[in-house]
Amino acid sequence: MSQPPLLQVDQLKVSFKTHMGPLQAVRDVSFAIYPGESVAIVGESGSGKSVAAKAIIGLLSDPGVTIDGRILLNEENLLEKSEKEMQKIRGNQIGMIFQDPMTSLNPTMRVGKQILEVIHKHAKSSFKESKQQAIQLLQEVGLSDPEKRFEQYPHELSGGMRQRVLIAIALACTPKLLIADEPTTALDVTIQAQILAQMKAIQHKNQMSILLITHDLGIVAGMCDRVIVMYGGMIVETASVEDIYHSPFHPYTQGLLNSIPRVDKEESDLTPIPGAPPHLLDLPAGCPFTERCPFAMRMCPSHRPALFVIKPFQQAACWLHKKNP
Repeated sequence: MSQPPLLQVDQLKVSFKTHMGPLQAVRDVSFAIYPGESVAIVGESGSGKSVAAKAIIGLLSDPGVTIDGRILLNEENLLEKSEKEMQKIRGNQIGMIFQDPMTSLNPTMRVGKQILEVIHKHAKSSFKESKQQAIQLLQEVGLSDPEKRFEQYPHELSGGMRQRVLIAIALACTPKLLIADEPTTALDVTIQAQILAQMKAIQHKNQMSILLITHDLGIVAGMCDRVIVMYGGMIVETASVEDIYHSPFHPYTQGLLNSIPRVDKEESDLTPIPGAPPHLLDLPAGCPFTERCPFAMRMCPSHRPALFVIKPFQQAACWLHKKNP
């Protein structure tokens, strides 16, 4: 990339203090997102993807949480910002869509008022101007009769409508980076496709970068440029969407793809990954995928692999791909 990254995450570590010891949710995670780029972080529940996203936007301020590393937005380290400074960044430079719109939206406030709150926090405009902007946003995210939706409460809307409202709130101040954490969870496939297409259209219009957090590799193909695969709190593979789908190198990525239903495969051809992810309180010293890996070697349980370069823009953390000196 010829231009500097919009977001640079460098050796990010996040651990939670528990009565059983530190829980290592994110371990030495590094990646970059460039202006106008869409990047997906995929992995099973507990892989650390959502924790990484919340660390980026500054939502892990509990005293029981330890965060190390650097998170640079336009070359400014967000981990050095105060909560007051982060409040100016959230919603303005970084927007976030959460996965459960029913719990993310205030059930006692009309939809329009919740959008107006974000606009008023970051922009100096009259009520009339702000209301026009809010109604325009509701129209842009694909809601019919936006004036009516402006006056409704969340419980009066369907799940897909509520998710569109969350997108409108996240886009209220035209952020440079949109973090979407499982934005289509619990929605049927038709609504999923509509919402992802709407996000993509708005991205092109605003020249915005997107960080998509998902467990579903199936929704990534038409949405993203690059994919980061996480497992056991660490990155195990990163590559372009095309390379991930057509030539994955990490056994975990291969397992994820083999377990996705496809139109050219019979249901009986699906191969689930055996076993379960490791407990984050008891991670192995080596590769966290060892217990489930069909290619595990003697060194895998005790020696953690680095991200080895497979080819330009593709890396995999697997000893199978270490090039001999």
